[in-house]
Amino acid sequence: MIRKAGIALLAMALLTACGASSGPERVVEPRNGSAPAQRGGALLRQVMLARHNDTRRAVGVPPLAWDEGLAAHAMDYARELARTRRFQHAPQPMGPGREGENLFTGTRDAYSFAEMIQYWIDERKWFVNGPAPDFSTTGNGEAVAHYTQIVWRTTTRVGCAIASNDRDDYLVCRYAPPGNVIGLRAL
Repeated sequence: MIRKAGIALLAMALLTACGASSGPERVVEPRNGSAPAQRGGALLRQVMLARHNDTRRAVGVPPLAWDEGLAAHAMDYARELARTRRFQHAPQPMGPGREGENLFTGTRDAYSFAEMIQYWIDERKWFVNGPAPDFSTTGNGEAVAHYTQIVWRTTTRVGCAIASNDRDDYLVCRYAPPGNVIGLRAL
């Protein structure tokens, strides 16, 4: 069960036409136990690829392939976020070479990989298949932009990485081709 109180989810949505300049306030939740969440590159790849593809299968879009190049880009940026303690999307050029991006941060070792991605998947409750950014029942496209990036029909590859500092974990997933293209539909 996902913790409702004190959620340390500080995730931001990527819409191709905009980027955030500052991150949301950090929230620290009480720990339910003293054991840290399991970690490791192989586990990250397994969980992220399985959860992405289960979510895509549920809406009838083809699975994603793991891309080591995207994972390397994600690791570079996750390390930068952990080092600087910033939480914002990476500046990227428009056009060729642009990658989609989902971000998560939370208290170090408090969240499993499955819990991290579940926050993005749970945005589906507000999703409608309108053209971006009009794809949310809330009227705010950012409310579903993690989910839409996961299920974006034309996205074919994903790579994710996690980096930590003394306080927080930073999960970055990169996607190609990027989703959340203004004026297009996810499905």
